[in-house]
Amino acid sequence: MSGLETRTVSRDSLFLLASIRVEQDAEIHKVRVRNLSDGGMMGEGNIRVQRGNRLEIEMRNIGKIAGSVAWVQDDRFGIAFDEEIDSQYARSPAPKADLPEGMTLDRSWRHRAPSPPDPANLRKV
Repeated sequence: MSGLETRTVSRDSLFLLASIRVEQDAEIHKVRVRNLSDGGMMGEGNIRVQRGNRLEIEMRNIGKIAGSVAWVQDDRFGIAFDEEIDSQYARSPAPKADLPEGMTLDRSWRHRAPSPPDPANLRKV
């Protein structure tokens, strides 16, 4: 690592999923993003990476980012992005999908709580 103290860089602790493709590999791995800053992230998952591996990371609202593995410890690893991002976009809700004209999405009330009972039908104890 460089002599630059990176612990002062603002990080967002969060729980997101990202898709990662390791250099020269066609397989895409899903990993958990444990923290995210404008310059990098810490990921966790069942993926074999080594320090220096080149990666392509894809995250919600941010898109594809190129980077390299900075460190590895057990199933966690640090990634340094090639270019800075705006990490706050990852916290934003996912954009709504464009629906064809006239089509709407109906909410599912399958898990809604039942209506309260009618007081007239309750037994007195």
